[in-house]
Amino acid sequence: MAPLRFAANLDWLFREEATLPLRMEAASRAGFRAAELCFPYSCGARELREAADRARLEVVLLNTPPGNDGGKGLGAVPGCQAEFREALTLAVKYAKILKCPRIHIMAGQIPLGVERDAVAALMEATFVENLRYAADILAQENLIGQLEPINSRITDPRYFLTTPQQAAAILKKVGSPNLKLQLDIFHCQIMDGNLTENLKTYFPIIGHIQIAQVPARHEPDSPGELNYPYLFQLLETMGYSGYVGCEYAPEGDTMKGLGWLHSYWESHDVLHSGS
Repeated sequence: MAPLRFAANLDWLFREEATLPLRMEAASRAGFRAAELCFPYSCGARELREAADRARLEVVLLNTPPGNDGGKGLGAVPGCQAEFREALTLAVKYAKILKCPRIHIMAGQIPLGVERDAVAALMEATFVENLRYAADILAQENLIGQLEPINSRITDPRYFLTTPQQAAAILKKVGSPNLKLQLDIFHCQIMDGNLTENLKTYFPIIGHIQIAQVPARHEPDSPGELNYPYLFQLLETMGYSGYVGCEYAPEGDTMKGLGWLHSYWESHDVLHSGS
């Protein structure tokens, strides 16, 4: 069984450094060879590409822009199709320059003061329409689009896409092979639990996985509900060959909290000496 490949999410890790290029250097020193950049748009794409090259990091995931109101995307927001297409264009531009193969297409939030049930059908129809458009654009650029359910119990009560079941149903309606499920184990545990069966059920459509402990969203080996050694072994047994994004809030210094990862590398004879 091949060992898992981990990517540092630089919006969450190495925040001791003020800029993304400096966080790339820190991630490389820690032994990472891949990184996620949730929202890289405050830096120039070519500046980030040069920083990634210096750090010998592969950028493996970025998000579509959050929207003008600082929200969480526009994919399912009715009446914002034009803005969604502009945001997608920018994300594709960054992905091409950064040689990043995956874009998380953020669904967006239910409007304030509106009940979820009242707008669910309209938002799903909007999301399907926008995803079909996005799938065609991404296919032309040989890119993969990702849909990530975000839990509505702790993280964001207004986020539209909340469960892997909902995401799988939407992916089926869109019917594009270059759209995949982005399964964050943190969100999945909070919304549904049953992680072993959920991972097995949705494995054929999973394009990317992210991790954090539940409920505090700290390191995988911090106190919490999840047994990550078991989950890592399960993913290895299933032959998962994608990346595992480390999207958690360190309890303290990022480097001091990476003992879990160094132990994993040592137990799997993975040599990741820092640069």
